[in-house]
Amino acid sequence: MTISRRQLLQYSSGIALQSLALPLFASETPALKTIPSTGEKIPSMGMGTWITFNVGDNTELRDPRCQVLSRFFELGGRMVDSSPMYGSAEDVLGYCEEKKSAPDNYFRTTKVWTSSDSEGRTQIDNSYQLWKTNQFGLYQVHNLVNWKNHLPYLQELKAQGKIRYVGISTSHGRRHGDLANIMETQEIDFVQLTYNLEDREVEEKLLPLAADRGIGVVVNRPFRRGGLFDRLEGTPLPDWAQSIGCKNMAQIMLKFIISHPAVTCAIPATSQLAHLEENMAAQHGPMPDPQLRTEMINWFNQT
Repeated sequence: MTISRRQLLQYSSGIALQSLALPLFASETPALKTIPSTGEKIPSMGMGTWITFNVGDNTELRDPRCQVLSRFFELGGRMVDSSPMYGSAEDVLGYCEEKKSAPDNYFRTTKVWTSSDSEGRTQIDNSYQLWKTNQFGLYQVHNLVNWKNHLPYLQELKAQGKIRYVGISTSHGRRHGDLANIMETQEIDFVQLTYNLEDREVEEKLLPLAADRGIGVVVNRPFRRGGLFDRLEGTPLPDWAQSIGCKNMAQIMLKFIISHPAVTCAIPATSQLAHLEENMAAQHGPMPDPQLRTEMINWFNQT
């Protein structure tokens, strides 16, 4: 019988607290990827906060997010991605840091998102205050908005040691031509883009370009905000899933993404402990080789 991600939620609440003490993958080493511009190693599975951490001031909603964040780090996670565009998410992350739900040296990733130069600098200052940090691991220009002015300022902050890496983000398959031009002409460390079993346009130019230019790739919307689960609902796991240690559709989708050699980190968002543990398991065990990746695409296209 195939158990859907939604069905799993119906009985996962009873074991969620118990799972907090279990080192699910203690005997295995997670898949590490290399950041091309420095050679630094980073786990291939990060965590996004879009929608899931936008819960306002309600501590009854904030505290479970802190629990998810803490579990993410227990399971070997390092990169957490957010943005001023995500409502209260940055503030909630700062709240969780105050509650000691995160280590001091994790890979904080956020963005600047405004057409105004002055508002951008204010926004950046606010993010430092909200996250309660003096240094971001990665700071990106969100959806290319005013990148020509924001990017030089981020480079200044990088030179001052306040940012370790700078980048440009896009989402929903937008502005790929503009992003390619930036990648070809600007000195950036990362791009963030949408890539999954359905949205594969970036395989044609952006991912090869990232590899050629030594640019790291952060992948957003790995599940198309749950749309891929809807498409695959009721579909049995394929025979080859076991060969790469996949026990559910989430792990199939994530292993497809992180097995691409140009991808550095995927950032699925979740507020559920059971889903987090599914996601984090995807960075363990065998990864699909090029032949299996082709088979995965054919399987998906036929569903």
